[in-house]
Amino acid sequence: MMEKRYEEHAYVLDFLPHGRPGIRPSGRAGYRAGALVQLVGEEFFTLLEALVKEGVVVKPHDRVYVGKEAREEITYIIGRIGYDELTAAARMELPAVIGKIVLNRERGFVNFFNTAHAITPRMHSLELIPGIGKKYMWQILNERERKPFESFEDLQKRTEIPNPVKLITKRILEELAGDSKYRLFTRAH
Repeated sequence: MMEKRYEEHAYVLDFLPHGRPGIRPSGRAGYRAGALVQLVGEEFFTLLEALVKEGVVVKPHDRVYVGKEAREEITYIIGRIGYDELTAAARMELPAVIGKIVLNRERGFVNFFNTAHAITPRMHSLELIPGIGKKYMWQILNERERKPFESFEDLQKRTEIPNPVKLITKRILEELAGDSKYRLFTRAH
């Protein structure tokens, strides 16, 4: 059995100091008590909602600890949420925050370009990245055979693909929004 892995750190997408409007168990509308925060996980891009400790103020792009040990900013992880449950502000922040995570994890994403393989006889996982069609796919495959890519800059220089961070960010957003049958970088919730 595979060990269940959780996010250790997440980035703030939106901070709701008064919680958010919702339906109480009684059926009446009201606010969920306490300051709420919407987050995106650093490793699996899990969308989360959590309660913030009293008196703590966080802002979009802040990196917070959400693991199992004692947390400084977060009291309680309410749970995973879907893309459609994000606030408008959280959705606006999401591309920039994901871009930041992709840049911080450059080595792992460059490794994806070095090791990506075919999904079906007619489709390569590289083609699932927006902006990469057959032409770029072959350039990437041919170049990585000669020498593995070392950075986004190296990848861009040798294959002429447009901004890899933007392309990967776009793909992750598609996966989070549920617009894709295949998942390269996120996990289903």
